[in-house]
Amino acid sequence: MSFALPDGLPSGRFLSSGPTRFWVSDELPQDVDQLWPRLLRKQNAHGLVPLLCWPDALGRPPGLDQVDGIRLEEVLATDFAEYRRRRLPFWMDPTPAPTPEGVEPWPHDPGPPFEQWPGLTPQMPAASADSTPEEAAASLLARLIETGQLGLDECRLVLVPAHRGSDALASIGWAADAPLPLLCALLRSWEDRFGARVVAVFGSELHVSVARPPVDAKHANLLALEHVLSTADNIVDDPPTPFPEYATDLMGRTFWSFWWD
Repeated sequence: MSFALPDGLPSGRFLSSGPTRFWVSDELPQDVDQLWPRLLRKQNAHGLVPLLCWPDALGRPPGLDQVDGIRLEEVLATDFAEYRRRRLPFWMDPTPAPTPEGVEPWPHDPGPPFEQWPGLTPQMPAASADSTPEEAAASLLARLIETGQLGLDECRLVLVPAHRGSDALASIGWAADAPLPLLCALLRSWEDRFGARVVAVFGSELHVSVARPPVDAKHANLLALEHVLSTADNIVDDPPTPFPEYATDLMGRTFWSFWWD
């Protein structure tokens, strides 16, 4: 069953992924920098979440019930215990790992400053100087365009009947190596706590805007651990950025990028 479309769209077609029916443009709209933010602002009125993604990134949806069933605190606490068990020998030993001749050794990572799961990062309050989530998302899209982000020109505009971007990502079954139900549960929580919005997914990359990022070291450390437990390879293995450096970089940062190999 199709649905009513907002005005001003380029040519496109309806497709299905599992039980979800969604609309996909034939090409990346030439006015995407204007059209996508306008659609995001009117998301509640139309009931359609705009995403930018590759046409072949649509896979088998896990079902929102799988996302609903994730008790985020419990899952992350268990995941952190296992992650810490596996990584502790590397964190405790600053001896550089052997590398081929001419290759710089990876910097030592002391790991997160927690022995037990410390809990989720508190919700960041909105300040009068903060951008709205829609403004932050538009700024990220403009940045991706201006920097010539590799892969963006192959994206299509996708409109998904959903309440929020995290649910839309689950509904289209984003085909990546990410643990999709857990990732969507994290994104739901980040939407609520930080004004995060999913802007683009292509290949195995996810680009998220952030309206209310943490601004102090304590909260940045907590958030950095949540990012690590997303399992994203660019944070954990590509090569691993020392945890203190990654956490410091999150303070005031209004966009987050993740990818899975």
